[in-house]
Amino acid sequence: MSSILTNTSAMVALQTLNSTNKNLAMTTNEISTGKSVATARDNASIWAIAQTMQTDVDGFSGISDGLNTGSAAVAVARTAAETVTGLLGQVKEKIIAAQDPASDRAKLQTDIDQLVQQVGSVVDAAQFNGLNLVNGQTGSINVLASLNRSSTGNVSVASIQVSGQDLASAAGTAPTGFFTVANGSVSANGTSFGGIIDGGTGTNTLSLDTANFAGATGGEKISITIGGQTATYTVTANDMDTTNGSDPNTVIMSKVATAISSLGISGLVVTMGTGTITLTNTTTVDLAFSGEITAPGAGGLSGLQGIDVTADAAGALTAIEPLIQTAIDASAAFGSAQARIDIQNEFVSKLTDSLKTGIGALVDADMEEASARLQALQVQQQLGIQSLSIANQAPQNVLSLFR
Repeated sequence: MSSILTNTSAMVALQTLNSTNKNLAMTTNEISTGKSVATARDNASIWAIAQTMQTDVDGFSGISDGLNTGSAAVAVARTAAETVTGLLGQVKEKIIAAQDPASDRAKLQTDIDQLVQQVGSVVDAAQFNGLNLVNGQTGSINVLASLNRSSTGNVSVASIQVSGQDLASAAGTAPTGFFTVANGSVSANGTSFGGIIDGGTGTNTLSLDTANFAGATGGEKISITIGGQTATYTVTANDMDTTNGSDPNTVIMSKVATAISSLGISGLVVTMGTGTITLTNTTTVDLAFSGEITAPGAGGLSGLQGIDVTADAAGALTAIEPLIQTAIDASAAFGSAQARIDIQNEFVSKLTDSLKTGIGALVDADMEEASARLQALQVQQQLGIQSLSIANQAPQNVLSLFR
């Protein structure tokens, strides 16, 4: 039987109304935010997964910007290399014309000289925000391409490496007697070397000698290639300065060692010694090891400076062919790199869209369902208020009998 001191009906009605109001607040929040899981309080595990995925989406947005920049830089280099190829084709036409004994070789040589100067102008101007991939001053660049997350949650990045090409046409004389290598062969003048770094903790030791740099003001370029990757360092005037008590040899070796380390070759350990750079190969695969030093201004197309159809028209024809091939190879290399970057950029864009869709499936609210539930809860709220009112009136009617 009901107690006149305890209004059980009102208590039940109030609990029901409170539950309805709570559900109504949740539904209203879903509609206003568009999310069924807006905070960790709503569903901690789903929210954590969605947040992790969202950080990846934000990261891929930055990667996409980097890929666009990288593609633009490579496009500038490719355009320059293709332009140089066309100019060298015109040089070849002049050289072929000079094979005719009746031709005016002096005038043809004037045209050739102008074309050679234009090659230099194109190479010097082919920079993107200060980055020039065709003047021989840049060994390689790494374009950030992807963000990789393993099943254990570890995150790593992947890059697309683009090698610089040397299409500079200025000539120069490299300092001699520069390289000494423990395991390999050095050219007779000491400007280049080749060797192997054996796998299985094999080592090779490289020594550099700046003794023949006397009077040098910097600009000599040192290129070291290991396992197909090239590190470059260009000597500066400060490197050669001995007034501060520093040893140019040690300074240059340290910077070359840093350039080699920056390649990030897996399993390669770079150690600075007294007057030496020791390279240790901890992998099981042998690494090809080579290097060269070129004088300031010496470039991959420096042979253009020696072309003279007035003196040797036949020799000029022989000399131009490898130079044209150098420019063609550079154009093809940049074209392949740009195509890969553009493919990766398109993939990143699609991947980002897929991740956004996945996040939405986890946390976004079903607006049609939420709207229908809102209407139902509003009706329940009205009925709850009426029920509470009726329950509160019943004991008052009973108490009036005792007055």
